[in-house]
Amino acid sequence: MRLCSKLAALLKKSRFLPFAAASAAVSSTSAAASAATMQDSAASTPLRTKVCVIGSGPAGHTAAIYAARAELKPILFEGFLANDIAAGGQLTTTTDVENFPGFPDGILGLELTDRFRLQSQKVGTNILTETVSSVDFSTKPFRILSDSTLVLADSVIVATGAVARRLKFPGSETFWNRGISACAVCDGAAPIFRNRPIVVIGGGDSAMEEANFLTKYGSKVYIVHRRDAFRASKIMQKRALENPKIEVVWNSEVVEAYGEGGTGPLAGVKVKNVVTGDVLDIKASGLFFAIGHEPATKFLAGQLELDADGYVVTKPGSTHTSVKGVFAAGDVQDKKYRQAITAAGSGLHFRINGLFNCKSSREFKLVDVPDNINPKFMLFSCVW
Repeated sequence: MRLCSKLAALLKKSRFLPFAAASAAVSSTSAAASAATMQDSAASTPLRTKVCVIGSGPAGHTAAIYAARAELKPILFEGFLANDIAAGGQLTTTTDVENFPGFPDGILGLELTDRFRLQSQKVGTNILTETVSSVDFSTKPFRILSDSTLVLADSVIVATGAVARRLKFPGSETFWNRGISACAVCDGAAPIFRNRPIVVIGGGDSAMEEANFLTKYGSKVYIVHRRDAFRASKIMQKRALENPKIEVVWNSEVVEAYGEGGTGPLAGVKVKNVVTGDVLDIKASGLFFAIGHEPATKFLAGQLELDADGYVVTKPGSTHTSVKGVFAAGDVQDKKYRQAITAAGSGLHFRINGLFNCKSSREFKLVDVPDNINPKFMLFSCVW
């Protein structure tokens, strides 16, 4: 049991756990025993905090940094390959980030998220490399549970983000970030797309908006849609269809992406007509998925109000959710902007009002927002 306990502690401290699978293969019996022990431990010795942050993107770390600097000693669940993405969220899947202030030469997405993490740790955030499996917001303190840890929290900030939907076909992974993207606003102005043909996949408002946006940079934009009519709003369709730089490829789907000489970067795509079976070869330097996003909210299991698309519903102009004391920040509640910088800003939508006059973090409590105060701020006060 001592060996199992040591192994569990090492696994918990490691961020990436490169040896976890190997350890499990060496002794499945020990792993099972260790898991059972940790579950018992989680139930018997929960962690207690005033603020628990779920999520490790710019919104989550911004919230944690401000809470930690206020000596609230937050606990942050950064996730372990949650939604098949490394801790840090969608930024970890990008290469050069050129639109985040402070980096005139750009910065790699993974490096940027590492800096978020280091800053959170430096100011005192307790980071758990675990994925939250369930929550209970029905009573206080709120209960947040992973496979190995139970956290009891006075307030919770949900910042789990949303994952861009992507299609899989030959070349879709090979040329990801080498011509294939899921964010026109993030990547559309890159030199590799300028004055070159670009393909957009989708038929909703997002596809129309991104196609129009990309005409500013590309020589021509093809919208590939699998049906014979768009589902986008009439006004968005009108703007796209009347744009002379946009051509629609109806009843079609991309079946392959390829590069120059079989390598990269992206040089074109093969598009199959789903009615006739004909295959069209489109030379293009860019391919953008615009088929929506999947908010990471399944773990909430009805604990918070969600909209029809699964995003957390917040009160207008605020980060307040349907449960008092639970807040949502970043892309998990934002289906419009979906940018790292706006996510970071929403992570700051709890204003620490008067907290710095408190003698200690034990004097912290959450208070209601008066009607005459801007509701986008979460207020804290001192207990005297």
